[in-house]
Amino acid sequence: MKNKYIILLLGLLISFAGCSLDEVYYSSITPEKFYQSQQSVLQRLDRPFTHTRWYLGDQSSIWQMQELSSDAFCLSTKGPHWYNGGEYQRMHHHEWTPSENQLWNCWYGASMGVALSLEAKQDLDKYVDYDALGFAKGTKEAHQMQLQTLIAYFYMRGLDYFGGMPIYTETGGEDQPRSTDVETFGHIEALLKEAIPQLPKKTELGKSEEGMINQAAAAMMLAQLYFNAESYTKKKMFSECEKICQDIIDGVYGAYKLDDNWYGPHCFTNDRSPEVIWNIPCQNQKLTVYGFIWTDGYHYNASKYFDLDGGANNGFHMQPSLKPTGELYTNFKLGKPFSKFDDKDLRKKPYLYLGNEKYEGMFCFGKQVNPKTGGECKGTQEYNGQIISFVDQVARFTEVGVGKKYASVAELPSTIADGEENSGVRFVKYPLPNMAERNLRYNPDLPVYRLAEVYYMLAECKMRAGYNSDAAALINTVRKRNFENQIDPNPVTAENLDKYRMLDEWLIEFLGEQRRRTDLIRWGAFVNEDWWDHKASKNENFNRYPVPAKAMSSSNLLIQNPGY
Repeated sequence: MKNKYIILLLGLLISFAGCSLDEVYYSSITPEKFYQSQQSVLQRLDRPFTHTRWYLGDQSSIWQMQELSSDAFCLSTKGPHWYNGGEYQRMHHHEWTPSENQLWNCWYGASMGVALSLEAKQDLDKYVDYDALGFAKGTKEAHQMQLQTLIAYFYMRGLDYFGGMPIYTETGGEDQPRSTDVETFGHIEALLKEAIPQLPKKTELGKSEEGMINQAAAAMMLAQLYFNAESYTKKKMFSECEKICQDIIDGVYGAYKLDDNWYGPHCFTNDRSPEVIWNIPCQNQKLTVYGFIWTDGYHYNASKYFDLDGGANNGFHMQPSLKPTGELYTNFKLGKPFSKFDDKDLRKKPYLYLGNEKYEGMFCFGKQVNPKTGGECKGTQEYNGQIISFVDQVARFTEVGVGKKYASVAELPSTIADGEENSGVRFVKYPLPNMAERNLRYNPDLPVYRLAEVYYMLAECKMRAGYNSDAAALINTVRKRNFENQIDPNPVTAENLDKYRMLDEWLIEFLGEQRRRTDLIRWGAFVNEDWWDHKASKNENFNRYPVPAKAMSSSNLLIQNPGY
């Protein structure tokens, strides 16, 4: 099989200077010889999708740049642990530099995704005789448009993080400079508009999603592009987004409906959720998607509570709702995520695996003793040997007392530098089984797009157009499944729906689904609002990340973003 993909396309799309763009083969199996079966074609089609899995689920950079830079999560320094050269404090305070490793993974990941998809698209078009290999009519067009949609998706991610990207329409050309935000937006829009009508449409409600892109997924990308258009081009396109969202809900792009249960889109069999529009498959993989949530989000001894094997590193957690004294923060409106969940919300229970793929709750908080097994998560640092009790606070409580650093809790500071091993509520959106059913651990897929997001986009479009009652009804259609007997004690109404309630609804429904920064930017809040230990910079330049130093050093065609 030809072996040029990474060597050549890394240079092409990421603009590594001096990289030859001539095709070089490292074996006698050329493309003409390789594509001799349907399996070989599908292998080539799948390669960009495996990169998508890495980009979205296997590494944490994309998640961190969306979530740790916003008002939902943080990675506090816990004594001697997790300072990491100050990178997580810089992220929280919006003091990042072009040298951050996470930025490079975001740039490289998006660029490589375009590269792999573009070359696969060209290969399958040039070298494969679909009729001779016995493919059904229309398969070639479906493959081409899936890859074209994937190209658009990666360009959209690059646009969201960095602004304008170098645009390529074929391999083998010269390095390109960055296009403008408007040009990149237009390129993405054109790719999606061409692809949508040529993609297959899902016709069977609840049919297993296997990770490929269908018509509704591409339509949803276009809706997202329009939804955030003002952030990219200074032009509002909410009416265009509204039309697509309504069509998706009405079944124009395929058969979907909201899941009856809050956990349906995330559970062990979420590939069959009628709500999921596009997912990243995970079943029977050695590492689950979002595996970093286990390693970096749970306590060192979390396995004792979950009744599982494997260690964790006790890193990130939800930002605190409460002051060290136990009072709710009132000096800022954003953030405080755990407090934004109503106490009657079925998700606001301690996570507990019940067996046979059933579980309840979505959080780890309070004393970490498993009520079914008696397993105890005990501390190893400040609370060595004691049962850990996670608190919705961040402070050095063990430094309070006679002869200690602080005389009373009231004196305790609460900043990202003041964590302890029990700081912060942990979330369990993607369920974990116990040891007896440990093979289920790798079953939950990663839902990239789900119908609930369409309802919320449509609701926000309605709200912005002045139809608050319609917007509230859409949000409540999703909210009600989170409560016993679907009785919501605090539904959205035309009167209580404002900017902050809308942002709160996005926060609680899509907690941890790597979108929070984008939502805050759309509302003008990312650089203009305070939260917990974050003061607004008021610097609009920070709505874009800097082009990574590694990318800048590789090509003199790249121009850095303003403000960096």
